[in-house]
Amino acid sequence: MGRPRTNPADGKLPDRVYRHQPKGRQLSYIWKPKGLGRSITIAKGDATMAEIWTAYQDAVAEHETRYTLATLVNEYQASAAYAELAPRSREDKDGQYIRLLKVFGKMVPDAVKPQHVRKYLDIRGQKSKVQANHELSALSTAYRWGYERGKVAGNPCQGVKKFPTKDRDRYITDAEYQAMLTAAEVRLVIAMEISYLCAARQGDVLDLKWSQIQDDGIFIRQGKTGKKQIKAWTPRLQAAIESARQLQSACASIYVINSARGGRLSKSGLQSAWRRALDKLERQNAADPQSAIELTFTFHDIKAKGISDYEGTVAEKQRFSGHKTQRQVGTYDRKTEVVRTLDR
Repeated sequence: MGRPRTNPADGKLPDRVYRHQPKGRQLSYIWKPKGLGRSITIAKGDATMAEIWTAYQDAVAEHETRYTLATLVNEYQASAAYAELAPRSREDKDGQYIRLLKVFGKMVPDAVKPQHVRKYLDIRGQKSKVQANHELSALSTAYRWGYERGKVAGNPCQGVKKFPTKDRDRYITDAEYQAMLTAAEVRLVIAMEISYLCAARQGDVLDLKWSQIQDDGIFIRQGKTGKKQIKAWTPRLQAAIESARQLQSACASIYVINSARGGRLSKSGLQSAWRRALDKLERQNAADPQSAIELTFTFHDIKAKGISDYEGTVAEKQRFSGHKTQRQVGTYDRKTEVVRTLDR
């Protein structure tokens, strides 16, 4: 609701349009769009009511079509630079931009200041500091793209610090992995084995199609990095694929791991199966506390176990995992090193 009118003649003015005459300055008419946080001068003080209404309508039209942060992000997402990102990276950023635009979408890009970004991070970080950091990076990338093309004057994300985070170092022991395999349903067992033996991400495992099963191994193009590899056959990997073939007799699918109704096993379906296996292990832990398994690992940790268990140098582990840098390999190589002790 706009502020009260102080002049009876102002009753004919458009909604949220007011007389404005600061001390020592000429009278003018201003419009205060809802949610903009500032006023817009639309006419001089000697303008007729018809001229004021025409100026108001023009201002509304311009305001509604103004260049917003949502416009900037949409242009970036439609750009060649965005298309060159790996599918998994685009999928992650799409979700991050949805969350960001709920807060900043209607703002003019240059109206977003570092303090606004900081406040967003502080609130978002109460739920997830990691996701807050990812969203800061996504917002900064869009601004950097726009700055290089003259669409924005600067990047409000510069100088805004990310939350300090600790790399995950959970290593699944052989006993824990075997216990999970024993408790898991067949589709989860297949997904676990492919992830472990191929150092494959969850999304790449679920997206795996029969057309990728080749004579010399499994062709995998990593959704996050775009790296192409053929994971050579081993008896254990062949056994996992054979288990998947047996599922096809009940419900055929183009996907290696099908759902019970056909088609691709969804991420939520896999996570539900994971939860059921954990619940089973929790009951076993309660029945036999002395042999209890620590259930603090996730499906994502399976890839790290595969890289950690792979025998070879860091360079060989990098080749196996398909990471771009050895530093990335170090994040996943979590097995505690056994060193020779002093013997004198």
